[in-house]
Amino acid sequence: MLMTRRSFVGVLGTTWAAAAHGSSGLDGDDPGKAGQHRLELGDADRDGLFYVPRGYTSDGARPLWVVLHGAGGTALSTAYMFPFADDFGVIVVAPDSRDDRTWDGVLRNWGPDVEFIAAAVDRVQRLCNVDRQRMTVAGFSDGASYALSLGITYGDQFSRIVAMSPGVMQPMAARGKPKIFVSHGTADGVMPIDATSRTIVPRLKTLGYDVTYREYEGRHTVSPPIVREAFAWALGRS
Repeated sequence: MLMTRRSFVGVLGTTWAAAAHGSSGLDGDDPGKAGQHRLELGDADRDGLFYVPRGYTSDGARPLWVVLHGAGGTALSTAYMFPFADDFGVIVVAPDSRDDRTWDGVLRNWGPDVEFIAAAVDRVQRLCNVDRQRMTVAGFSDGASYALSLGITYGDQFSRIVAMSPGVMQPMAARGKPKIFVSHGTADGVMPIDATSRTIVPRLKTLGYDVTYREYEGRHTVSPPIVREAFAWALGRS
């Protein structure tokens, strides 16, 4: 079931608040310390991570990226993002999907993942100085499909969307007009480009979205140069 804007925003300040106050991060470390920390919102099998970039201090608000793993993955699948988070000074939140197959919106069962993502963002913004005006939702493969769908549905919360090799786009609503970065490998055999991004991108442009699109030689894999470009794009440094 689709959450309303009010319920989504409400989750940011209420859901799992006790867990947010009662936990101190990975293995008891200071959660404001640079490095990888467990979210500690779910169970041992399906929880997630957040990553604080090197050189972080609480003096200045940092951009935040919600990064979504592919089908069958976990937050650990998104660790390729962490070196770029260090380079660009970005806090990363990487939740696990509630279903171990993929995200609720991809399964057309909106609700559990939306709530968990909102709770994860709430937890991290309580622990770190987050710039809520510079929130990006990003992902690869099924994570990219969900980033597009979630980011458009809650485009009044996310100012940027990064979709790397998406397969589908099926938002339940459209709020705001976030800027969108889409990339895809031309030899992708899992999400063939002609049936996916080459169809999705023109549709987005027709709907009035500002879309940056990159094709690259490659299969269904993450391209580090494209990831770097996406970070620079999202932060206005390209």
